[in-house]
Amino acid sequence: MAADLNAVYTLLQKALSPEESMRKSAEANLTALESLPGFCSCLLEIIATRDLDDQSDARWLASVYFKNSINRYWRHRRDAPGIPDVEKPYLRTKLLGLIREENQKACCCSARCVDRKDCSDRLSSRMVSRRALAKQDLFPNLLQNLQSSDVLTTLRVYMVLYQILKELSTMRLAAHQQNFHTITSQLFDFTWQHWCADTQAIVNEFSAFLSSSDRFVSSTQTLPMILERWLLCYRAAFPGTHQLHSFMEKALLKLMKVLVTVQNHHPFSFSSELVLPPVLNFACDQITEQKWDTDLFEPFLMRCMHCVQQVLQCKAYRPSKTGRVLGEISLTRDETKAKLARQAEQLLSSLLDKKRVLLLCETLLRRYLVYTSKDLEDWAQDPEGFHHEQSLVQYHDKLRPCAEALYIGLFENHREVLTPYVVEVLQQVSQDCPPPEPDAIVQLSPALLTKEAVYAGIGLAYYDLHDYIDFKLWYEGALVKELRNLHPNNRLLRRRIAWLVGQWVSKIDKDLRRPIYVSLLRLLGDGDLAVQLAACHSLQTLIDDVHFYEEEFVEFVSPCLELLFVFMKNAQELDSKLQVFSLVTLIIERLGEKVVPCTEKIMIFLPQVWQNSEGQSLLKIQVVLALQRLVAALGSQSPCCYTLLVPILQHVTDVNQPDELNILEDGLQLWSTTLRHAPVMIPELLVFFPHLVSALERSIDHLEVSMGIVESYVLLGGAEFLSRHGAGVASIFKMVIGHVKEKGTIRALSVLDTLIQSVRSESGFGVTLFCLCRQSLFVIVINGRDESDAVRAMAGAILARVLVQNSNFFAHLSEQPSLSLKLQQSGVSLSASPVVLFFDSWLEKVCGLALCIWLTSREPLILDRLEQILGVCTSILEDEKSGVATGSGDYNWQNTEDGSESFRKQQIINSDPVNNLSLAPLLKEQLRTCASLHGEAAFNVALSRLHPRLITQLQQL
Repeated sequence: MAADLNAVYTLLQKALSPEESMRKSAEANLTALESLPGFCSCLLEIIATRDLDDQSDARWLASVYFKNSINRYWRHRRDAPGIPDVEKPYLRTKLLGLIREENQKACCCSARCVDRKDCSDRLSSRMVSRRALAKQDLFPNLLQNLQSSDVLTTLRVYMVLYQILKELSTMRLAAHQQNFHTITSQLFDFTWQHWCADTQAIVNEFSAFLSSSDRFVSSTQTLPMILERWLLCYRAAFPGTHQLHSFMEKALLKLMKVLVTVQNHHPFSFSSELVLPPVLNFACDQITEQKWDTDLFEPFLMRCMHCVQQVLQCKAYRPSKTGRVLGEISLTRDETKAKLARQAEQLLSSLLDKKRVLLLCETLLRRYLVYTSKDLEDWAQDPEGFHHEQSLVQYHDKLRPCAEALYIGLFENHREVLTPYVVEVLQQVSQDCPPPEPDAIVQLSPALLTKEAVYAGIGLAYYDLHDYIDFKLWYEGALVKELRNLHPNNRLLRRRIAWLVGQWVSKIDKDLRRPIYVSLLRLLGDGDLAVQLAACHSLQTLIDDVHFYEEEFVEFVSPCLELLFVFMKNAQELDSKLQVFSLVTLIIERLGEKVVPCTEKIMIFLPQVWQNSEGQSLLKIQVVLALQRLVAALGSQSPCCYTLLVPILQHVTDVNQPDELNILEDGLQLWSTTLRHAPVMIPELLVFFPHLVSALERSIDHLEVSMGIVESYVLLGGAEFLSRHGAGVASIFKMVIGHVKEKGTIRALSVLDTLIQSVRSESGFGVTLFCLCRQSLFVIVINGRDESDAVRAMAGAILARVLVQNSNFFAHLSEQPSLSLKLQQSGVSLSASPVVLFFDSWLEKVCGLALCIWLTSREPLILDRLEQILGVCTSILEDEKSGVATGSGDYNWQNTEDGSESFRKQQIINSDPVNNLSLAPLLKEQLRTCASLHGEAAFNVALSRLHPRLITQLQQL
């Protein structure tokens, strides 16, 4: 239908009405018209009508609807006919004719429309090519407009190109990358010429501005458009209220960002003598010469520091040792890179000489690492927030972390120059600001701030300063004295020294650890939360260190936990609570049984935190982890914490609770730990086993720990557990066996083997459970194309164990038609009975006892395979004589505590009937039974076919 232009325009005006009912009615009518043919043409006519400048809002709204319609209906959809093909050429031509749009809002929408329709035409089919570009008139038209002398026209063209290139740059297929390369190569010359011309024009205008006595208001109306077109420009010094100040600041930051990006992607091109020296000199000068107000110019200084740091750490500028092939004339790629790297290294050596490196280091220590008045104000207002901002903020977000990163980079490349200098600076600041007396009043002087900054520098470069500073002498001579002064202003040094201890942990020997523990515990009771957090971090580093010995810390466990519990109550930030809980968990884990005397205090503290952790999943996880470590430490005494543990377990293992996604994995680990260390099964632990079934039905991501839980229940609960939750256990095995990867299948089969050992064949549940799994095991053994040998071996061993426990098992199994059907569905040709197929497929893997039992089968083909059966059995007997382990009876369990899971496993193995059977007497008996079943004549014929050596071995039984 041909849309009524006046009607659409009226609807647009009504859609801008402040009256809600009129506005919603108009919006609904416009939405209904979006998919109709001619609607976009109508909107484009309204956008193109420049006589409606007094109704610019209506034009802008028309451009918004036009953009959305192009985005939704340019391509045909199933639920809407889309824009007709006959209408599209008109829209293209008309839209390109509006390239010189003066209204900024309408122009932005139009540019996005060009991008949307162009990318839909060219890219939706994923078949982009140069020929496709040549057929369309978009880029030739845009390139032609770029040659125009009209600034507004070229500005609008660049807006369109920006939208298109931004879309193209996100596509990663090779054809799209080639398309992007083709377009950008065509545009580069035009862009470069405009950029150079605009640079000169801006410089001329700025020169006129700076020389004007009235601070100059630009007489050229095109300058703002030139500035907008000129995306990369230098920043000049303007009054803060000048209208171009904000733009120029962003432009200069963009320029530095481009330089850093170019150096990162093209390091060898950047290392040219025409590029690297001026850029590096400029960046270093900006850092060392305080030309600008730091607060105002902080982002630019950060970019300069990042630039210098990236050049220092650039691996391409470090030549690698490469040899040359004799007789080769041309350089290889690696040799060329090595040559360029040597040139860059020489250039950097001349640019970053000893004088400049020392100047940079001094500037960083005495200016950028020193706390400002704003830092101190933030610390006083919010100590917790200040500490976490200083500790967690990234180097590219704040000036101080950026300066720290540059300082570390300098040390990595110039440690020989900087280490003596930093030691000298330390001695100097120690003289300028000596350690105060314990009750002295500390002034917040520049010397104190500088000393704190130098301490920070020593902590950052601890690895390079290990051989230059004796930390023990330094701590006993100065640091411990500074820690004893509790004046509020001295909190700067107390916090810094606490942090410093954590940095230098590898240099703290055994004799120094006890006094440091005392000092850190004193800091944990400090009134400043920032100091307490620093002490908490260093204490965690010390306890987590490889040289930590539990005996040295036992006397501090109780007071440390008490201080941490008090600190936890005062902390407001989640990060602070997580840090404290992480330390509590680590103490429980490292101290183990030595933390048992503090169990009562811990059990008073944990419920309070759990109740206050509603909506804070990370804090709940820390509580669960602490409980897990506590249960492991208590061992058989763990039931003392069941009043808290059981309700938490029931909550965290429930897949229907809101935090299931975050906390289920840790909850399952806690569940497994609880069962492993439980001395006896209690009804409360039996209640929520269905949670495990629900968790596995939802996802098998936690299969390993889940099968461990099943095994622990079997070992701990035995018949009581199986009688109550046997159906759930059976469903788990049915869900897992044959449906997961090798590792998961092996884990499930090992648990099934444990279950069969613990539940004898006379148990009704044992037979019922195994009947649900035996067909899957048979399919794994017989048709093992999708399974590894390890899986097939374990499945065969389980079947053999069942045969030993129940000799009639295979006879009943072979009579079931469902097994034959399942084998046929898996692609197995039933040329013989399933039992014979199992025998043929896995003869070498089944145990000797099962083969002996098999001799009493009434299968007629048993005699045909008598030589193979006896060969396996005699080889097992030979292994037993030579001392080779052949069965689970050879396990040697040592140091197993009564009531532990290892002890329960040992009991099952010791009671395994396989261990009570001797192979040689059983083989003799089964051979006699086989002869009676199949007849002496047939049996003797089978014996006559045996190898003479095998007959000799049988005679020696």
